[in-house]
Parts: sequence; C-alpha cells; structure tokens
Amino acid sequence: MDHFTYKNGELHAEDVPLRVIAEEIGTPFYCYSRATMTRHYKVFAEALSGLDALICYAVKANGNLAVIRTLASLGAGADVVSAGELERALAAGVPAEKIVFSGVGKTGPEIAQALDAGIMQINVESEPELEAISALASARGMEIPVSVRVNPDVDAKTHAKITTGKRENKFGIEIERAPGVYKRAATLPGIKLVGVAMHIGSQLGELTPYRTAYKRMADLVERLRVDGHAIDRVDLGGGLGIPYFDDAADFVPPSPADYGNIVRETVGHLGCRLLFEPGRVIMGNAGVLVARTVYVKEGETRRFLILDAAMNDLIRPALYSAHHAIEPVSEPVSGAARAPYDVVGPICETGDTFAKERLLPTMTAGDLVAFRSAGAYGATMASTYNARPLIAEVMVDGGRFSEVRRRVPTREMMGFESIPDWLDGAADPARKAAG
Repeated sequence: MDHFTYKNGELHAEDVPLRVIAEEIGTPFYCYSRATMTRHYKVFAEALSGLDALICYAVKANGNLAVIRTLASLGAGADVVSAGELERALAAGVPAEKIVFSGVGKTGPEIAQALDAGIMQINVESEPELEAISALASARGMEIPVSVRVNPDVDAKTHAKITTGKRENKFGIEIERAPGVYKRAATLPGIKLVGVAMHIGSQLGELTPYRTAYKRMADLVERLRVDGHAIDRVDLGGGLGIPYFDDAADFVPPSPADYGNIVRETVGHLGCRLLFEPGRVIMGNAGVLVARTVYVKEGETRRFLILDAAMNDLIRPALYSAHHAIEPVSEPVSGAARAPYDVVGPICETGDTFAKERLLPTMTAGDLVAFRSAGAYGATMASTYNARPLIAEVMVDGGRFSEVRRRVPTREMMGFESIPDWLDGAADPARKAAG
C-alpha cells in the first residue's frame, strides 16, 4: 500500500496534487510520502513483535536527511556502508549506538571515523579488514564490537547484480571458514566479538533462500558458542522485495509477517538480539519520480515519449533493466484507448530508455508522468552525466510538502572545479593563428 492515488482526476501524494508541486519547483523531481514510509516501517516492525529486534534502515536505499530523520523518529537505527552515510545518519539524528557499519572496502579513515563516533558495531567482511580494525582500535585504547559477515553460498534467486550471498560474490567470509576467523579474531586487541552477520541479496521474491541461509547461520552460532565465543547478536540483513509492475500479480513478494515467521522458525531459539537492514521494502513504494513530456516523436516503427528526466536521474532501468510503472499525472478517462510508447530521456545514450512499447493513454508535450516505486535507489544513485543538475527531492506530509533537497544547478556544481594556473592563456596561440 502507498499514498499515491488519483483524486479529482489528478495523481496526489497524500493530499497534495503532484501537479501543484511541479508548478512550484519544476520538473523532474522525486516525491516521498511520509505516511507511506511510516506505514511500511511499522508493518515491518510489527512482523518482528516479540523478538529482541532492532531495525537498522539501509541508508544506501535513500540517504536523504529528511527520510532518515523520519525513520529515526520511529525508532530505527541505520546500516551504513561509507563514512558519508555515517555522517548522514548522525546528522539526521540516529544515535551512534544504533548504527552498524557494513561494506567490503572500509578504508582506514572510515574505520577511524566509526571508532571515534562510538557506533554499535562494525560488520567485518575479510581478515585484512579485521586486522586493520584491530590496529586502529588498539592504537586508540578502544575495543569495538564486531560481527563477522559470513557468506552462506545461498542463491537468493534475484538479479545477478544484486545477489550477495553466493560463494562467487565479493561479500563476507565463506561460512566454512568462519570458525577459524573467529578463533583468530578472539586473539586480536581492540576487537570485541559480539555476533554474526549475513545479507544474501536484494529484491527477494520468495522465502526459501532466507530459510536456508538463516538455518546455516543458526548452526554456525551454535558451533561458535561451543568454541567458546559469546555470540549474542545476529544481523540478518535485508532484501525483502517489493512489487514494481503495473499488475501486482506479476511479482508478489513475501509479506513482512511471513518473513517474521521465518525468522522465528530459524533463529528465534538462539536468544540473540536480532538486527535487520531493510531499505527498499520501506522506501521503494514511498516515492515517485515526476517528469514532464518534452516531445512526442513519431517514427516509422516507434512512437517516442521524450521526457525531461533521464537515466542520470533514475538509472535502474538502464543498469538493471528494471521495470517501473509509469502513470500520467492527469487521470485518464475510463476506458481511454492506449498506445505503445518508448519512454526515453534526453541523454545521448540509447540506454537512456525507461520503457519500450509501454501502453499509455494519448500523451502530448507538457503532460506530466510519474514513475512508481522510485523511492529506493533512485535519487541516491543519481549522477550529473551530460552536466545535468541533480534534481529536487520533496517530502509530503498530509496536505503540506517541503523541498528536502533543492535542485543543484550546473553553475553551482562547477564551483567545485578549477582551472590550473598553467592553463591560463593555453588557447592564445590558437587564437593568434586563427586571427
């Protein structure tokens, strides 16, 4: 369920017409519904009722400060994968003791920043990283809580680019090698072993991979306890899928309630504090991307709907061949005829294509469209390719809205660049020759 619905012939975000936002701040823009993200968080939390659980929102899904603040106010912690995300989580009000630092390539300065912030734990993904954390922590006279991320070699049955739990993926330590790594970790200064971590992928559409992976994790926890390690935390990751298609029957992901039952069945007996890292399941359907039609181009074999949004604003279709439902902001007349359009952006890449032969009602220049399910991995993956500005982000709360990230114009982006002194006058000889 989300809060983007047609009312009085117009698509609204909660009680605000998207057209009104477009008129005030221009297009394209991302729009987030506070009511939707709140509902999704609460549904996920309720699915874990009775468990000692902490939801650490995956900041990589959407790192806007207003989004993080909204979830932090509901009790969420944060899962971060860079020093920048750590800074964002802290700035948005997430307590350090609710922050988990994940990721395979933490640099020395990033580890030091996490230590100085006093975060809850670091999820370690390799022996070299473990040694680096030990050196930095012991040099400060500190002891940092650590969980080792294990790779269970489980196929999450999701897109190849977002699966993370197979043996050939770069993430975690092979589960068979984990006891030896824990034995080594227990001898290192500055390291306090507290748990085990796992994350097998994103956009999962069935529960069987979770059941398999979590059973392997439970077996590992019991083995580690026999070896003398006090394991009292288990980080189960995230990855629960959401529907992206117009017809929800095309992909019906497991409900949070069914996922919670799998958790109870597989690891509920361990007596551990359970950490979760949901991102997409909270934010995906809590946001839309709104764009304006620039031209309708009629070709011999195709009809192109050319928008002012592009692949730099929403890269998922180009990167993953991802599907987003596309709807006109003005509600079509019931039974209106539809025609196939290739929905594209203005970037000089054939890959700047959002959809091919998508059935839409008759569209004309100036019409607004909304890309559904764009709240996760939309703005956070945006770029400035073709010198296009980063677009605005808006949050709606009932009948009010606020621009929570303003559009960043090209001139302002160029302010971060400089021309070296030794290039001054470099073009003069050419000018003289031309003259």
